[in-house]
Amino acid sequence: MKIEMLEQRSDRPLAGNVLAICGSVRRGSWNGLLLRFMSDLLRIQGVAVQTISLRDYVLPFYDGDLEAEDGVPAAAIELRELIDEHDGLLIACPEYNGSVTPILKNMIDWCSRPTEGLGGLAPFQLKPVLIVGTSIGPFGALRAISHLRAILSKMGALVMPEDLAVPNAPAALSEEGFSDQNLSIAATRLSAMMVTQLGRIREARA
Repeated sequence: MKIEMLEQRSDRPLAGNVLAICGSVRRGSWNGLLLRFMSDLLRIQGVAVQTISLRDYVLPFYDGDLEAEDGVPAAAIELRELIDEHDGLLIACPEYNGSVTPILKNMIDWCSRPTEGLGGLAPFQLKPVLIVGTSIGPFGALRAISHLRAILSKMGALVMPEDLAVPNAPAALSEEGFSDQNLSIAATRLSAMMVTQLGRIREARA
């Protein structure tokens, strides 16, 4: 299904805002492509999506001694504020050796550190998170998605009960969209579930 064929209703009220993050900064990343498709599906349903690249937020590997000496890096503070400002997160999670990528885990570790005026886990707590992932293999980053789910749930995030694991990325994805109609339907349904969750959180906070 070509996502570009779908049209967003101009009269639809804003359904919230989501920060979209890919756990890979590789040019031509399949997960970057999947993130783009899922972002488009959310936008179609009235969600404002801001996509960032972790390449633009250079962070040293987390080290407690480094934090004690120099404090939380400015890039981590900026990321924490971005996460805190958004109603939800969309994360495309690649799989490296059966787990979460180092750049994504390091970002989470730094962003969980307290800064002035904002508790350590505060940006993540009660934050709806939609996790998707793809790989060139038959499991579709499922193991990494499971690890990321455990990490974020421990931090108090409201990780969506369903995720999207896309196997055989070269066959499943193209620049035009999802190659398989069933995959398109699943992605659309999952994005709608995220919109519903965002609405519930916004109503609870109103």
